[in-house]
Amino acid sequence: MRDLVVLVADKDMKATLDGLLKRNRSLGVRPLDLAIYAEPGHDPACARTGVQFLDHFHGQFRHALLIFDYEGSGMELPHSPSGLESEIDSRFHSGCWGANAKALVLDPELEAWVWSDSPKVSEAIRWKGDRKSLSEWLTQRGFLVEGQSKPSRPKEAFEAALVAAGQPRSASIYGRLASTVGFSRCTDLSFSRFC
Repeated sequence: MRDLVVLVADKDMKATLDGLLKRNRSLGVRPLDLAIYAEPGHDPACARTGVQFLDHFHGQFRHALLIFDYEGSGMELPHSPSGLESEIDSRFHSGCWGANAKALVLDPELEAWVWSDSPKVSEAIRWKGDRKSLSEWLTQRGFLVEGQSKPSRPKEAFEAALVAAGQPRSASIYGRLASTVGFSRCTDLSFSRFC
């Protein structure tokens, strides 16, 4: 039986998980035999039918993980991010997976994991300058408030920084970040729960 099956909302998340889960030593786990699938229906389909999709793999894998963005999931009301995660976990636990499956709802979205003080962030997006100059640019453009470690609108800030750097958006950027940025530099709560 294989170790882990993961369903994520898009190619960016798939590249991120590919990069992160290959770093098994950093995660403190043995190498994993896993499969990662990107849901063509993105966040809404993950929220609505992700559990059923993963149920098809029960008996082939020991564990399942479902990851998607809270924003854009279509489940923002009436759920909070933690409420939505708990509801999906309940579906897993009452179904065939029991306690061997988990949902991880990213609040507000994956790009919250991108923003750390690592110099690898500016390198990955090919920013013409260092991490400090990237933070200054974010502050000047209103994406980052003085004293804040992450932009409140992480996706919009990331996309604007890519445009400013002349870098086309690509899942490979997420893979580079996941493969190189130190885990201790990410302060996002959902990333801590992932680890």
